[in-house]
Amino acid sequence: MNLVFLDSYALNPGDLAWTPLEGYGPLTHYPRTKPEDVVQRAAEADILITNKVRLTEEVLTQLPKLRLICEAATGYDNIDVAAARRLGIAVTNVPAYSTLAVAQHTLALLFETTNHVGHYAAINAKGAWSNQPDFAYWEPERPLVEVSSLRVAVVGYGHIGEKVAEVLLALGAEVYVVTSRPATDLPEGARKATMEEAFAECDVVSLHCPLRDSNRGFVNEALLAKARRGLRIINTARGGLIDDAAVARALHEGRLAAYCTDVMQPEPPAADNPLLTAPNAYITQHIAWASSAARQRILDIMHQNIDAFLAGESLNRV
Repeated sequence: MNLVFLDSYALNPGDLAWTPLEGYGPLTHYPRTKPEDVVQRAAEADILITNKVRLTEEVLTQLPKLRLICEAATGYDNIDVAAARRLGIAVTNVPAYSTLAVAQHTLALLFETTNHVGHYAAINAKGAWSNQPDFAYWEPERPLVEVSSLRVAVVGYGHIGEKVAEVLLALGAEVYVVTSRPATDLPEGARKATMEEAFAECDVVSLHCPLRDSNRGFVNEALLAKARRGLRIINTARGGLIDDAAVARALHEGRLAAYCTDVMQPEPPAADNPLLTAPNAYITQHIAWASSAARQRILDIMHQNIDAFLAGESLNRV
């Protein structure tokens, strides 16, 4: 049985073993694959693994040997699942592998806006502390803020949103949740809110919702016009949820205190994306998911998915 991984580098640049996948037969892994090379590279694959490479109906119809597509992530919008079903190709994904990693990164972005660790560490190289007359030094324009003093809205209450809310409650924050789930599903101390209430009343809005056609670019000028002045927005969900120009404009005008994101649209972002030069934009390079433990979980869960498929069972089918 031939396995082909079309874009393996982000998952495993060399620090993890391929052992879980090599037991099924020959494994060919390409660091990256251009769209025009997909069919040629996947032609002999019985099992095809992809992370971000798009598998369209046009591509899938040219792969008659293909039996299983393994999405090496939770989201699978890069695969035409309907076409795969019509062609008799099973599709699996890897759910909930990054819950702890992404929740941790979300809090790291929040803490950067409340404690400014990166800023204060950087200015020490310029003598900021050494030249002070007092034992402690901070800048009045960058006050230190306790999370317990904040109202934080969690938008989307899946695995990651639930974990973020749990940690925020433990830190004493006042937590609002924007979700379609009933209020009885929320933990003690959390309050259900609408999107408008979240943006108008909270100090922080943290996005954890999937990207759909219905919410693409919903953080736009109209919503930001209703937002509380000084709002911090954190996005570890999808870059497509954001109208980049509108958010950049709100940062320049001081209406937003910060925009913290690990995701952009597209990725990597265009060099002229206005967020890259906006003040108080804290941007990391889609790394929230990428702890070694989380990446190992991806390999382990894909191994389980393939085992189940070969045994005629359904595990993590989409």
